[in-house]
Amino acid sequence: MALSRTQYQAIMDSYARTRHENLMEHQRRKEEIYDAVPEIRAIDEKIAHISIEAAKYQLFHPETDGRAALRQKIYDLSMEKVNLLVIHQYPADYLDDIYTCPDCRDTGYIGSEKCHCFQQHILHVLYDQSNLRELIRVENFQNFRLDYYSDRPERNGALSPRENMREILGRCRRFIASFDSHPGGNLLISGNTGVGKTYLANCIAGEILKAGKSVIYMSAHQFFSQLADYTFRRGQENADTLSFLLHCDLLIIDDLGTELNNGFINSQLFLCINERILHRKSTIISTNLSLKQLSQTYTERISSRFIESYEYFHIYGEDIRIKKAVSSLD
Repeated sequence: MALSRTQYQAIMDSYARTRHENLMEHQRRKEEIYDAVPEIRAIDEKIAHISIEAAKYQLFHPETDGRAALRQKIYDLSMEKVNLLVIHQYPADYLDDIYTCPDCRDTGYIGSEKCHCFQQHILHVLYDQSNLRELIRVENFQNFRLDYYSDRPERNGALSPRENMREILGRCRRFIASFDSHPGGNLLISGNTGVGKTYLANCIAGEILKAGKSVIYMSAHQFFSQLADYTFRRGQENADTLSFLLHCDLLIIDDLGTELNNGFINSQLFLCINERILHRKSTIISTNLSLKQLSQTYTERISSRFIESYEYFHIYGEDIRIKKAVSSLD
C-alpha cells in the first residue's frame, strides 16, 4: 500500500502540470481582459507600483507603519477592477488565481500534512494496484449469470442455490442503494471455493466506484501484510496505510481465513473492523469459513462484531470455475 518513489514522483509531477495549466489559463484570461477592458491593465499597473512602494517603505522605515494607507489604496483599486469586470459581464473572480484544489493551492500539502486531494491521488494508485479496474470490467452485475447455480432445491429444504443467490443479489442491490442514506453497512459473505464470493464483491465494488466513492480491495494476505509493514517498519512511505484502511468508503477483504492466524492478526483485524464500525465506514469480507469456524478461528470480540454489525450471506452450490472449464471444452 505504501507509495514507491516513482509513484510519489508521478503524483508530484501531476501537481506541477496542474499548476502550469492553471497559470497558463490565468495568463490567457488576463490578456483577454486587457484587450477587452484596457482600464483594468492600467489598474493592475497602479497596484504593482503601489506594492513596490509599500515594500520600499517597510524596508527604509521599519520603525513606523505607514503601510495601512497604501493597503487601502490597493483595496480601492481592486474593488474598482471588480466593478469593471462585472460591468463588462465577466465574473467578479475572473482574474483571481486559479487552483484546482484551493485548500493546498495545487501543491498537495497543507503545511507538512498531505492534502485531501493528495490522499485521493493515493487512493487512485491503490485502486490501480489492486487490479480492480480490470476486474470490474468483466465481473459486474450485467455479466452476472444465475444459470451457473442449480435450480434444484436442497435436500434439507433450503432454497435452491439459484433462488438463494437471487435473494442475495437483491440484498446486495439494497446495500448499494442505501450506501449514502444509511452509511456503515457491512457484509460478510461465506461459501465454498468457486461459488462466486469474490465475483459478487467485485460487482458491488464497481457500483460503489461509479458513485465516486473510495474503494480498497485486498486479499486477506495483502491486508495483513500491509498492516505488519506499517506496524513493524513504520516510515514516511507507509505513514498513510492505516488511515486509508480505516477511513476509505468501502474496504473489501477477500478470503479471510486463508492467512496464518496469530495474536497479531487477531488484534489488527479487531482494530480495523471495530474502528470502521465506529466511523460508519462499510466493509465487505469474504471467507470460506462458516460462522462457527470464524468464531473458532478468531477472538470472541471479532466474532461478536460480525454477528452484531454485519449482514451475513451464505452462498452455496457447485464450483463455478469447474463448470466454466467443463463448458469451454464442449
